Parts: sequence; structure tokens; C-alpha cells
Amino acid sequence: MPDKDIKILSVDDFSTMRRIVKNLLKQIGYHNVEEAENGEVALELIKENRYDLIISDWNMPVKTGIELLRDVRSNPALKDIPFLMVTAEAEKENVLEAMEAGVNNYILKPFTAKILEDKMRSIFE
Repeated sequence: MPDKDIKILSVDDFSTMRRIVKNLLKQIGYHNVEEAENGEVALELIKENRYDLIISDWNMPVKTGIELLRDVRSNPALKDIPFLMVTAEAEKENVLEAMEAGVNNYILKPFTAKILEDKMRSIFE
């Protein structure tokens, strides 16, 4: 598992979902979590700060999670940041699109702290 002090960015347009992700992360020992309400705000934060993991929703206004993923992967300074996509989209095409864009792992909503921990473990191993 990654160091419990890693800096994580949680990106979701619903504040309730950001709070859920933050609480699940706290349950598994991660407290250094920042939030963004869409991919555009997230991208500005990512350019200004160093994050060890991005956990992003797919469907958001302004800039979606898949657009954020593509922006991160196309930027040489950001491209190696682990990216975990969280979505209600279970369609095979979406999973393939995210994989092709360079996502490290994928979680379907709803999910538990155990699922989040397992996905994070697989990213960092």
C-alpha cells in the first residue's frame, strides 16, 4: 500500500460524493485529501500542486473526468500521476475508453472502503 501521507485529489461535481470519498479514504488511513468540483478546477490544482493520486468522477460539467484524464496524460509534467476513475458508467465502451486514455484503475459506484483500498493497492503495487 502507498504511504498514508500521500496527497490525494478527489474530483466530483457533487459535494456529497466528494465527502463520501474523503470519509472512505479516512477509514483506510488517508487524511491528506483535497477536493475539486470539476475537471477544469482539478487541472488548475494539479498544475499548481503535487498530487500522488487523482480520484475522479467521470460525468461532470465544464470538464469531464475522461477529459481531465486525457489532459493529465498529455502533459509531460503530470502524465505519471496515478489516476483512479470513479463512475456509475458500467458500459464496456466506457471502461475501454478510460483504459485507452491511460487510467490506472476504475471503480463503479456505489463502492466501499475495502473496494477503494483494493483498487489503490493494485495501482501502487
